[in-house]
Amino acid sequence: MNPCSYLDDARALAKQAGEKILDIYNTEFSVEEKDDKSPLTAADMASHNAIVAGLKVLTPDIPVLSEESAKIPFEQRAGWDTYWLIDPLDGTKEFIKRNGEFTVNIALIHQGAPVLGVVYVPVSGVTYAACEGRGAIKETPGEGEKPIHVRKLAEGPVAVVGSRSHQGDSLKAFLAKLGEHEIVSMGSSLKICLVAEGAADVYPRLGLTSEWDTAAAHCVVEQAGGSLTDLEMNRLRYNTKDSLLNPFFFVFGDDSRNWSDYL
Repeated sequence: MNPCSYLDDARALAKQAGEKILDIYNTEFSVEEKDDKSPLTAADMASHNAIVAGLKVLTPDIPVLSEESAKIPFEQRAGWDTYWLIDPLDGTKEFIKRNGEFTVNIALIHQGAPVLGVVYVPVSGVTYAACEGRGAIKETPGEGEKPIHVRKLAEGPVAVVGSRSHQGDSLKAFLAKLGEHEIVSMGSSLKICLVAEGAADVYPRLGLTSEWDTAAAHCVVEQAGGSLTDLEMNRLRYNTKDSLLNPFFFVFGDDSRNWSDYL
């Protein structure tokens, strides 16, 4: 299997889904609650339907796991060697706040690892994309594509990505031990992409996320030369257990520090 053969189609699908989202973003949309009390809008479902329909045409034999179809039992998922993992609208809270910091995430997982990732930002039209062995790119409207790469730690404050919506005691303790730092706030999987493009050094996520939240950007940051690991510094794996929740994790560009030392 060559995951890069699907990259252009996955990017096109993410953009189509983004257009569906913007159609709703520009209206007085309503917000419902899912079973877990997290918000759901018509945009989530419109994006989900567009991506799933497109992937069924592109790769009819590869199963799809989406945030909006997550009730597939592990007994069934456990047999999947390769599957699509999508978050049709990552950052629903950012969508509701209308701050533009939400994304469409499409990843291809092979043997527990992300081998293709597309993160599309509907409001700005920016795309982050990567596939195994080809590196990572950022496409900006009017500027075209450019390769992106993580950066080495420099002298001075460490640039730490933090969430606008979540900042708990664990992160505050981490920052206190880290010493001189600056916080870069961002919503959704864009936090991981900031590390991938060398705009930040580390993103400690000491709170709950799901596998579809990270998979696409995980591929981007790895292909940009960085890492996404659990708190024991082991690479994050996908579809290994019944729960689809991730462990707490670090995203970083420079592996010369053991980031777990600051916990």
